[in-house]
Amino acid sequence: MKDFSKYSAIIIGAGDATGGAITKKFASHGYKVCPVRRPRSLDKVNKLADEINNSGGWAKGFGVDAREEDSIKALFNEVEEKIAPIDVVVFNPGANVFFPIEDTTSRVFKKVWEMAAFAGFLTGREAAKYMKKRNEGSIFFTGATASMRGSSGFSAFSSAKFALRAVAQSMARELGPKGIHVAHFIIDGAIDTAFIKETFPDVYALKEKDGILQPEAIADAYWFVHSQHRSAWTHELDLRPYMEKF
Repeated sequence: MKDFSKYSAIIIGAGDATGGAITKKFASHGYKVCPVRRPRSLDKVNKLADEINNSGGWAKGFGVDAREEDSIKALFNEVEEKIAPIDVVVFNPGANVFFPIEDTTSRVFKKVWEMAAFAGFLTGREAAKYMKKRNEGSIFFTGATASMRGSSGFSAFSSAKFALRAVAQSMARELGPKGIHVAHFIIDGAIDTAFIKETFPDVYALKEKDGILQPEAIADAYWFVHSQHRSAWTHELDLRPYMEKF
C-alpha cells in the first residue's frame, strides 16, 4: 500500500469551507498538505495549517496568487524539492460573481477568467510537469453549476468555468494514459459557509434537513475519486443535496 506520508498534496483555494475540508481530509490520510490562498489571506491559511499540525498531521501554508505564473512555478518547485514529491493537486478557488451583462466591465470579465480559468491552466500545467516524472498523481478541478450552463447574470463566471472544464477534459485525455488521474467536480448547490448563512438565511435553514452541501461530505468525495483503481477512474462527478433541483 502506498505510504502517503512520503508525498505532498497542494490545495489551491484552501478556504474556510470546502478547500479547508479537503485539506484536512488528505492530511488525515498522512499527506504532507500545502494549503494555498492569496497573500492577503496568509494568516487564515496558516491558521488552518496550525490546526492540522496540532492534531498530528503535517501542513505548511502558502500565500500565492494563482494567477501569477512565476509565483505558481515557485510554489510547485518549493513543494517538490523541499517538502515531498507532489502526488495530489486540487484547484479550488472561488470566482462566483453576479453582474448583469451591461454591468460586466472588461476588467471584471478578465479578472474572473484569470481566477477560474487561467489560474487553473497554470496549476494543471505545473502539476503535470512533476507528476509525469513518476507516471502517477491526481489533479482535481472544482467546478460549479456554471460549468454546465450560463445563467442570467453570470456571463463572466460561466464562461470561465466552461473554460476550466475544457482544460480539465483536455488534460484528462492527455495525461490519463500516463497514469495521472484528472477529474472535474461539479458542485451544484449552496454550501455550508458563513457567506450562505449571512446572505441567504432561508437557504441556510435547509441545513437542518441536509439540504445544503456539507464541506466534509464534499471532501469525502474527493478522497474517494483519488482512491479509485485506475481500471475504473471517474473524470467528472456532480455533487448536490438530495433535494436540489437540476
